[in-house]
Amino acid sequence: MASSVEVFGGGTAVITGAAAGIGAGLARHAALALRMNVVLADVDRAALERTCADITADGGQATPAVVDVRDAAAVQDLADRVVKESGPPRLLVNNAGIQQFGYLWDTPVANWERLVAVNISGVFHGIRAFLPHLLARSESAWVLNLASIGSVTAWPLQTPYIMSKHAVLSMTECLYQEVELAGARHIRVSAVLPGAVTSRIFDDAGGVDGGDLGAAEKEREAMFRVRERAISPEEAAATILRQAADGEFYIVTQPDSVLGAMRDRAEQLTARRAPAPPRSRFAAPQPE
Repeated sequence: MASSVEVFGGGTAVITGAAAGIGAGLARHAALALRMNVVLADVDRAALERTCADITADGGQATPAVVDVRDAAAVQDLADRVVKESGPPRLLVNNAGIQQFGYLWDTPVANWERLVAVNISGVFHGIRAFLPHLLARSESAWVLNLASIGSVTAWPLQTPYIMSKHAVLSMTECLYQEVELAGARHIRVSAVLPGAVTSRIFDDAGGVDGGDLGAAEKEREAMFRVRERAISPEEAAATILRQAADGEFYIVTQPDSVLGAMRDRAEQLTARRAPAPPRSRFAAPQPE
């Protein structure tokens, strides 16, 4: 079986949401361990430039691209520019995502619309902009869409995020079938289901400006405790790209917890059991 370096080395990678967290981990691993030419796309210019500077200082090839994935035209411009300058990317990672805490009925409409635009439409915009370029050529290419362990669970007080990750997972499953139907065997599509990975997604998450503020902040604090037991973005990136190179469709960063959640979901559906608030598989043990 080919190694990650043999599969991806020397190619171009485009990663959205690449300024921090798991996106930055993927960019660093692709640039430094796999020797890829990495285009980092993010809406946060300052963080993006810092991440690119860190990668280039360590000897990697990193190009910043300030792009808001909510803007279909901007993502299309990015795709056209990358193809013109470097050819179709060998690796496309649709990673950009944001969080939201609080009861669904307390969620501000603006927060809902922003999350849907980033987490769902952002993935669609990446697919729509890059897939025609990949289909037009015969070179092998990999498309990775970031779902989450949340894409196979139901979790209260994070409903917009959980809903969006279910959508990304189903979008990716359908995309896999469509690529097969189109006869594009040179394109590999995968859904990435990370468990807990260190990032600022909980710090930067939206909350509520009315209703039960306490419930929203209590859930944020619970996720901070989960983060204490998270793996690093670099560790997650190495696992993700190794499994992608191995041809996995469902890519998981922590098999025990993520595959356990997948089994629980399957059992719940087949038993027609109503969902109950789950206990986090990543939470620290509680004292007796």
